[in-house]
Amino acid sequence: MEKLLNLQVYFEERVKENPEGYAVATWTKNEGLVLLDSQCLPEVIQHIWVEATTRPMLLTHVGNDERELGHDFALYLLFHFPGDFTLTLVARGIKDSYPSLTILCPALNWAERELKDLMGLTPEGHPDTRSLVLHPGWPADFHPLRKSKPRTTGEREAEAFVSQPLSFTAAIGEGTFEIPVGPIHAGIIEPGHFRFQTVGETILHLDAQLFYTHKGVERLLEGKSIEEGLKIVERVCGVCTVSHALAYCQAVEKLGGLQVSREVLGWRTVLAELERLYNHVGDIGNLCAGVGFALGNSNGLQHKEQLQRLNQELFGHRFLRGTVTVGKAKRPAQERIAHLLARLAELEKDFEEWIPLILEHDGFRQRAITTGVLHKQSALDLGVTGPAVRASGVAQDWRSCHGYLLYPELNVEPQVELEGDVWARLMVRVRETRQSYALLNQLLNDQTVVTNAHQATPVKNLEEVRPYEFAWGCAESPRGTDVIWLMLDREGKIYRCRIRSASYANWPAVPLAVLGNIVPDFPLINKSFELCYSCCDR
Repeated sequence: MEKLLNLQVYFEERVKENPEGYAVATWTKNEGLVLLDSQCLPEVIQHIWVEATTRPMLLTHVGNDERELGHDFALYLLFHFPGDFTLTLVARGIKDSYPSLTILCPALNWAERELKDLMGLTPEGHPDTRSLVLHPGWPADFHPLRKSKPRTTGEREAEAFVSQPLSFTAAIGEGTFEIPVGPIHAGIIEPGHFRFQTVGETILHLDAQLFYTHKGVERLLEGKSIEEGLKIVERVCGVCTVSHALAYCQAVEKLGGLQVSREVLGWRTVLAELERLYNHVGDIGNLCAGVGFALGNSNGLQHKEQLQRLNQELFGHRFLRGTVTVGKAKRPAQERIAHLLARLAELEKDFEEWIPLILEHDGFRQRAITTGVLHKQSALDLGVTGPAVRASGVAQDWRSCHGYLLYPELNVEPQVELEGDVWARLMVRVRETRQSYALLNQLLNDQTVVTNAHQATPVKNLEEVRPYEFAWGCAESPRGTDVIWLMLDREGKIYRCRIRSASYANWPAVPLAVLGNIVPDFPLINKSFELCYSCCDR
């Protein structure tokens, strides 16, 4: 609390010293909103990120075209501090550039490059001027997230993509090699290109080029109704359906002032843990596939399949799609809850029977221990989230650091390992799997959750929401914290929706974790992060 008070004093002093550059719009117990000139951003980031004894979580970075609102372009930065306090920095009046913050806050590297591609705002002083989302070949003035009138056929033809070579770090020196992998892979995963610079098999550098299947989801969402938006958001990533839907619905419910019933919060918590379960056991199996350990891979896959069949049986969808809607959550019939509990008990027993085969396998341990280390400071600098950051010694779990759903009552303890290697990321998932089984048992035996006595509060008319206000929602997915930032227009339609998935935050850490390892260990290291292409290439 003292640190938050110091933060408030810091901004009050900035307002006194520079009233034209700063304004504190809102400051409550849990949220602060500070308006500032974009030129003031480096000073603030230096204070709250670089000099902070306890670094906040960077939740999201949002660029918004507000020229029609009289604000030119706007930049929103959302941070979460210990003590469950969220700070939003808003810089409006940006014409075409703003000071880059990447040198101070490396976690903003991708976000600033993406904003340059999609909205044409240049981060002055950014250390990497290459495009990120728009591969070389697009016209220089093509920025698809700018608000603009519909383009004519001729204009669209002028914006045609003409493929050009990608830019990678060159291997220079005697004995160095360059190994290109992808973008098309031998399996069924989505495309991504990995360019290794090596000496023999030892990796000196890795460039990871993604966004081959960028779908333009955020532009697609503009002008959509709340209901249409939900259908799109929950399809951004199949295996994080519940997490994305939860974050989106939270943002909508904040804008509408909707109070969600305890029963709905309870079933949303159940759904979130069921999603975590089938992902974690599947990821454990995939880790075994990374070293050719077929028995471990098969056990993980069969367990995941049984969980997904249970999802289909009781909730109507293997990936739990359509189970979380605004103000509501899907639940099985009352008489089926006992079956759900019994089946989860059987699967928990099955997990404990086969997981020792992996944890006690010497060959697997030798491949995983000390491999692919992501050091704690690197994880903090890059804003890594989820099991990846917890495996590097950071006790950061949105379920415990922010009061959402019924997690505050469940006293969720972050599962932390210190070594930051493949084995540590495996162990975090093993421990969280056990934790999820325990949480589900606790929830499904709580009569205040499973009873029909409490009904969801009716959804308000969102057309009554004040236009151009914003809200955000967050959910802890199996890969980390998913963030949705949302703004509606005068008709209650989506004006801007920014999707920051956990995979988007974590991908920049993979090239760092492989350094000094051998090329054959890359599949194992990559699978230990188990990141999604789809919600990154949104």
